[in-house]
Amino acid sequence: MQAKSRPSRRRTYTLLASAAGLATVAALAGALPADAHSGTGHGHHGPSRYQDVQLLSFNDLHGNLEPPSGSSGRVTEAQADGTTKTIDAGGVEYLATHLRQARKGKEYSVTAAGGDMVGASPLISGLFHDEPTIEALNKLDLDVTTVGNHEFDEGAKELARLQNGGCHPTDGCYTDKKFKGADFPYLAANVLDEKTDKPILKPYWVWKKKDVRIGFIGVTLEGTPGIVSADGVKGLAFKDEVETINKYAKVLQRQGVQSIVALVHEGGFPASSSYNYDCDSAGAGSGISGPIVDIAKNVTPAVDALVTGHTHTAYVCTIDDPAGNPRMVTSAASFGRLYTDTTLTYDRRTGDIARTAVQSANHVVTRDVAKAPDMTELISRWNTLAAPIGNRAIGYVSADVNSTGTESPMGDLIADAQFAYGKELDPETDLALMNPGGVRAGLTYAAKGSEGDGVVTYAEGFTVQPFANTVNLQNFTGAQLVQVLKEQVSGSNAAAPKILLPSKGLTYTLDLTKTGADRVVTDSVKLNGAAVDPAATYRVATNSFLAGGGDGFTTLGQGTDDVVGTDDLSALAQYLTANSSATSPLAPPATDRITIVQ
Repeated sequence: MQAKSRPSRRRTYTLLASAAGLATVAALAGALPADAHSGTGHGHHGPSRYQDVQLLSFNDLHGNLEPPSGSSGRVTEAQADGTTKTIDAGGVEYLATHLRQARKGKEYSVTAAGGDMVGASPLISGLFHDEPTIEALNKLDLDVTTVGNHEFDEGAKELARLQNGGCHPTDGCYTDKKFKGADFPYLAANVLDEKTDKPILKPYWVWKKKDVRIGFIGVTLEGTPGIVSADGVKGLAFKDEVETINKYAKVLQRQGVQSIVALVHEGGFPASSSYNYDCDSAGAGSGISGPIVDIAKNVTPAVDALVTGHTHTAYVCTIDDPAGNPRMVTSAASFGRLYTDTTLTYDRRTGDIARTAVQSANHVVTRDVAKAPDMTELISRWNTLAAPIGNRAIGYVSADVNSTGTESPMGDLIADAQFAYGKELDPETDLALMNPGGVRAGLTYAAKGSEGDGVVTYAEGFTVQPFANTVNLQNFTGAQLVQVLKEQVSGSNAAAPKILLPSKGLTYTLDLTKTGADRVVTDSVKLNGAAVDPAATYRVATNSFLAGGGDGFTTLGQGTDDVVGTDDLSALAQYLTANSSATSPLAPPATDRITIVQ
């Protein structure tokens, strides 16, 4: 996941309508003729004017075929009395059952996804370059998806292979059957080949059922090059999301397609962590923030709904389009824990969606339904291939090591592992820093399989760190080190801070009552209790993604005396093996390295 940092090119658009805010109901209010919700749409005299079309959608699956463990496999549900409860959710055996049940009786149903179906995947998928996930999505009857940033983790050629099929160029075929690729189109309207200036995959796709046609345009976030491997996006140009969607909306309209859905791999941050909160209840503009708001306010009114992703959050909101009319914007969290069910009312007379009748809601992929047998078979088959590698014990923990919180125990543990490995490479290594986005899961104490409680398997470690980054050493001045910490909360990270996880010994105060870089209290930054000397040199271990300036940490891309070590998962496995045993398991770090003032 090595990357060179690039400045954000997101534009702040001039709003075409005043007060383009949020009115958050899950149904757009308005009246239609009596036959608007027509069910099958067939009466005694042929089809009625209005036809309900079911749009099922999800996003950010990340190859989570098996139920995600720990907090990654739960959702929060708001209760009528104001309390919340958590529900275990996810797993394609259950997702398949829920989607198939939802489609029953719906003659007009289409299933779409918002990107990041693959990449940063658990071992069962990641070990096989995500072929198992594509196979599962085919069985789920996915009709169309946009690309996300993680579809580029292994580059455009590998993405093309996932679309078109064929065996992996270096690892070959995993079974006696040739990989056939995706049955559904991947859309990449704003990802251009720099040589041809044309999209690398289809920019749009039209779903047809009898006389009903709905166009889908797919884009990923323009900032993709700053958050994935530089090798993964070599030779590609990522264009503005709004301009691209508006361009292809006109193309579709010229083809006579008036009903349009945008699949956008970019998202927002809802005001509540509960998947079922009323995003429009608190008044215009208060239900959601983040990049998707600006995008939604400026995408042409010709687009009737936006299915989004990337932020792994759940929301069903209305955001006014440039004409001042409310439009549905949805996201189904991540890892297959939710799916969104949206009703689009198609007007046969105009060929457009009657937006006043759009209804939408997120639904939990609960695990209290029957497992889909075809998915159980798929998981069993790939697990059998992965077992010799995945079942190997690499360490022991005394309790859950969670990946949540501003400073997470799992992130601290990874930083400690990289620091220890760095000391082996070079005894002069002073500290390590880990990016939060690279911590994909925590470690659970309860046994996932037959390994026993507290045992950490290679497969579980792979789920935590699936990117195959290397551990790199670089020299920085003390002044640069402090600047790195300030970049967590300033520049491109000002609106959504990315708090690095420090190895043991690095401590400082983060004052969230302040703004920008001032949130890092400079004179609080200490290493092993001593103030960081601005003029001194410090040897810092990071992964290759950060070492390339990824995630907006431009200063980390300016280190000197680079040494490239082994992959980060090996460093974690080595640390766990050296520092834990069945009789002396490792305790989760105390997360007391960053003092947070709120």
